[in-house]
Amino acid sequence: MNDFQDDFQDRALATTARLRALFPATPLQHNDYLSQRFGADIWLKREDLTPVRSYKIRGAFNAMRKVRKDNPEQDLFVCASAGNHAQGVAFVCRHFGVRGVIFMPVTTPQQKIFKTRTFGGENIEIRLIGDYFDATLKAAQEYCVTAGGHFLSPFDDLNVIEGQASVAVEMLEEIGTPPDVVILPVGGGGLSSGMKRFLDRVAPECELILVEPKGGASLTAALAAGEPVTLPQIDSFVDGAAVARIGELTFEVLKHVAPENVVLAPEDRICVTIQNMLNVEGIVLEPAGALSIDVLEDVADRIKGKRVVCVTSGGNFDFERLPEVKERAQRYAGVKKYFILRMPQRPGALRDFLAMLGPEDDITRFEYLKKSARNFGSVLLGIETSDADNFVILTEKLNATDFTFRDITNDLALTEFLI
Repeated sequence: MNDFQDDFQDRALATTARLRALFPATPLQHNDYLSQRFGADIWLKREDLTPVRSYKIRGAFNAMRKVRKDNPEQDLFVCASAGNHAQGVAFVCRHFGVRGVIFMPVTTPQQKIFKTRTFGGENIEIRLIGDYFDATLKAAQEYCVTAGGHFLSPFDDLNVIEGQASVAVEMLEEIGTPPDVVILPVGGGGLSSGMKRFLDRVAPECELILVEPKGGASLTAALAAGEPVTLPQIDSFVDGAAVARIGELTFEVLKHVAPENVVLAPEDRICVTIQNMLNVEGIVLEPAGALSIDVLEDVADRIKGKRVVCVTSGGNFDFERLPEVKERAQRYAGVKKYFILRMPQRPGALRDFLAMLGPEDDITRFEYLKKSARNFGSVLLGIETSDADNFVILTEKLNATDFTFRDITNDLALTEFLI
């Protein structure tokens, strides 16, 4: 592709050097816990430790620097983002002393709005427009045209891609000998295409494994179709990587990735990984930032005995989401389930049911769904236990009685409506 010239390597190196005016290289840390668990030499490239707690600052810096170099009079930059890109743009606007207008959906959590405003200070204006991101993006682009600003894409921009390649530059400088495997998340493709482009040139023997959230696998869909396609719907839980359509420019680089090197991570399992890294290692990761660690168990046979670098892409985790993370982690681990129980309307029926529960079974939800039934009543039950095998015992006891039940734990339509 003509836009990715032979000097991409040199430009990535130069960009990395210029980034030192903003922040020192993020650490590459050996992780004993993961290394022992998976029988490999595992290192974490801690992008969650940039000033804005994600790698997005890199691409925003490089893109803004190059625009101002070509057009010094340009002092208005516009973006649409509800998360890490907004914070990166805000930080860089203050660094260069330019104006930034950041469009965010009305539904953006106050924590993210506050952090974006903190990073940008008086240099930025935040506009809350649209219930959904598509409306926010449209408003931002329309404003950009009328106000004469420069729109900063979160990933589908050559200068952004070049800026994100600095993660690979630092990694090689810190580790010395290229690792055998690099595992990194992919959303719109800015980070993955930048790192792939650089590593293909300087360390072609290094294997790349890309990770997508299962509910937002836009690269997987594009590889199957041979071109970027728009997913009809996505699960927005992994908000830093759940993208409905891979970038056009980024796919030009990623279209050569072998499908077996793109791994999907289930959202509920990512919650287990977030909890695990917080409780065991004291590392706070957002869902997208945990992707590269989460899939280690999927590729355990491929990485055994090898040197592996996992890119932890961000740590902007809103702790108000912790109850949801715990809930999803428990459901994935099989220690929390939801049932609709059809209970006979007779004296002692409730006592009979409670007697079936084991000593480690705890009722966390009990709600009558239908109170007009003459002979039976439906109950929404939430049960939490210490071992998934306890549910096997409970269901065997229920099957031996006149109670009928339905496990709705994995029925998304019912659980979203009822729970």
